[in-house]
Amino acid sequence: MMRNLKQIGWLLIFAFISTAGYAQIRLPKLVGNGMVLQRDADAKIWGWAAPNEEVSITFNKKSYKTKADAKGEWNLMLAKLKAGGPYAMVLKASNEIKLSNILVGDVWLASGQSNMDLPMNRVKALYEKEIANSTNPSIRFFTVKQVWDLSAAQADFGSGEWREANPTNLTTFSAVAYFFAKETFEKYKVPIGIIHSSQGGSPAEAWISEEAIKAFPDHYKEAQRLKDKAIVSKIEADDKAKNDEWYSRAKQNDEGYRNPSKLWSDPSLNSSGWSSFKVPGYYAKTALDKLIGVVWFRKEIELTAEQAGKPAHLSLGTIKDADVAFFNGVQVGTTGYQYPPREYDVPANVLKAGKNVLVVRIINNSDNGGFIPDKPYQLAIGQEKIDLKGEWQYNLGATMEPTPGQTTFRYKPTALYNAMLAPILNYKIKGVLWYQGESNTGNPSAYKGLLSTMIQDWRTRFGQADLPFLIVQLANFMEAKTEPMESNWAELRDIQRRALSIPNTGLAVAIDLGEWNDIHPLNKKDVGHRLSLSAQKLAYGDTKVVSSGPLYQSMKIEGNKIILSFSDIGSGLMAKGDGELKYFAVAGADKRYVWAKAKIENNQVVVWCDAVDHPVSVRYAWAHNPEGANLYNKEGLPASPFCTDDN
Repeated sequence: MMRNLKQIGWLLIFAFISTAGYAQIRLPKLVGNGMVLQRDADAKIWGWAAPNEEVSITFNKKSYKTKADAKGEWNLMLAKLKAGGPYAMVLKASNEIKLSNILVGDVWLASGQSNMDLPMNRVKALYEKEIANSTNPSIRFFTVKQVWDLSAAQADFGSGEWREANPTNLTTFSAVAYFFAKETFEKYKVPIGIIHSSQGGSPAEAWISEEAIKAFPDHYKEAQRLKDKAIVSKIEADDKAKNDEWYSRAKQNDEGYRNPSKLWSDPSLNSSGWSSFKVPGYYAKTALDKLIGVVWFRKEIELTAEQAGKPAHLSLGTIKDADVAFFNGVQVGTTGYQYPPREYDVPANVLKAGKNVLVVRIINNSDNGGFIPDKPYQLAIGQEKIDLKGEWQYNLGATMEPTPGQTTFRYKPTALYNAMLAPILNYKIKGVLWYQGESNTGNPSAYKGLLSTMIQDWRTRFGQADLPFLIVQLANFMEAKTEPMESNWAELRDIQRRALSIPNTGLAVAIDLGEWNDIHPLNKKDVGHRLSLSAQKLAYGDTKVVSSGPLYQSMKIEGNKIILSFSDIGSGLMAKGDGELKYFAVAGADKRYVWAKAKIENNQVVVWCDAVDHPVSVRYAWAHNPEGANLYNKEGLPASPFCTDDN
C-alpha cells in the first residue's frame, strides 16, 4: 500500500513538473536581447504559453497584460514607442524572462538574392577602414538563417539573434544593408535595426505566399505538388546520387590523381610536356574551347631569401567553376562554385627561396570555363605584390559531360516565404529594402506581375498597407555591345522602374555600379547610399532630398525629333563627363532601334536620328551592360534606363 502511495506521489510530482514546463512562456527568436523595436508604432510582442495562461510584460515603466488563447498563442501591443534605450523587458507567466539592451528606433527588412546577401567580408578589400571603424551599438542586425519550407508558413526561426555593429560582427552583415543603416543612422541619429533575410539565386516567386501565388497557376500547381515530402525526398536522393557519381568519376578519371606517386600538385613534377595558357582568360577560342571536366594549371614563381618563409596572401580573381589551389604541394584554398573571390592565405614556411610552384585544379561543370578577366591575380607577401598574370602551363586531367541538373527546392514557389519571411510578419517594420531580379531575367515579362503581387502580398501580411518598398535596380553586367540590342536585363530594369507607379515605392538605380565580369559587383557602399536617399524622401518625408537620378516621365514627337521629360532632375540634367549624351536609340514604326543623337535643352532631352524620319519610341541604356550611358542629374545620380514604348 505504501509503495502504491509513493508511486502515486511521484506521478503527481512528475505531472506537476511536466505541466509547469509546458506552461512556460516562450518567445520567438526575433524577440530577444538587443532587439530594435519600431518607433512611433504599436509594436507587437508575441509568443507561446499554456492555453489560457496569463502573460504580463513590463517595459519602460509601463505594464501590459494579456492571456494566451486555447492554442497557447498570445500577443500584445506596446503603445506607440519613442526612440531611445537601451531598455529592459520583463515577461512573466508561470516563469519569468528578462530581456536587456533593447532599443527603439527604425527597423528595416533587407531581402532579395545574392547581391543583398553578400556580406562585408566579401568586400573587405574595399572597405577596410569602414570595418575597422564600424563599432556602433545603435546599429543592430538580425540575420535569418537560410532555410526553406514547402509545406506551410512557419511561426518561428530555428535560430537567430540580434547583433551590434562592430568589426567582429560586421563581416557577416549584408554589405548593402550595413551601408544603408550607417548612412540613415548618421542622418537621423535614431537606432537602426536590420532584419536581413536573403537567399542567393532566389527568384521572386519563392518569396510569395501560397494565397498570393494562386494568381500564377503554374507556380501554384508546383507549390502544391511539392508539399508532398515523399516527392521532395525522392528528387533530392536522385539528384544527390547523380551528382556524387559525376564527381566520383571526375576524380577517378583525373590523370592528376591517377598515380599517387606522381600527383600533379607535386612541385617536383616534370611538367615539360604541359601546354601554355594565358591567365586570366576563358577556355573559349583556345585549345580548351568547350572543355568540360578537369584541367590542372601550373605557375612557377621565383622568390628571394627575404620573401621565403613568410605568410602570404594569394588572390586568384574568380574562377569558373570550382578550384583547389596548392602552393609547393600544400593545399591553401578551395572554392566549390564560380562566384566568390578566390582569396587564400598561404601559411608561413610554405614559400621558399628560389623556385616555388603554384598549382590550381579547376573543375568546369558546363559552358565556358577559365580564369575571369579583370580580376586581381597576385601573391602578396607583406607589402610586396607579385603579379601572377601571364603564361601558365596546363594539362588536361579529365574530360566529362556537363554535371547533372540539380533541383533547387529553395527557389520553388513559396519556399522562402514560408521559412524566411512568415516568421517576421508579426514584427513592426519601417520599410523594405529589396535587391533581387537577376534570377528572373530569363522571363522578364512575367516579373511585372510577380513583383507587384509580392509587394502587395507583403504589405497585406505585415498589415501595413503603405509599407515603403525600396527596390535596387539591376546593375550593369556582361560584355558591352556596340549595337542596339534586345536585352532581358534591360527589360527587367524597366519593369523595376515602372513599379514606381505602385504607391510608396522607391528605386535605387545601380546602372553605373556593376562590373561586366561579375554578377556580384563590389561597390555596395553606393548602393546603400542610394537606398538611404530613397528612404529619406519616401519613408522619412525629407522632401528637399534629391533621392534619385532622372526618371523618364513623358515624350512628345516634333518632326523627326522626340523630346523627353523627366522627374527627379534635381538642380538640372547633365551629361556626365561634359561630353555628348550616349546610349540613346530611336525606332520608327518598324520598332528597329538605331543609335541616335541626344542633347539637353531646358532640362529636357531631345533625341533624333537622321536615318529615322518618323521616330515613335526611344530607348536609353537598353542593354545588359550599357557602358558609357551618361545621363545624370547635377547631384551625380544616374538616370534609370527606360523605354518609351509601352508594348
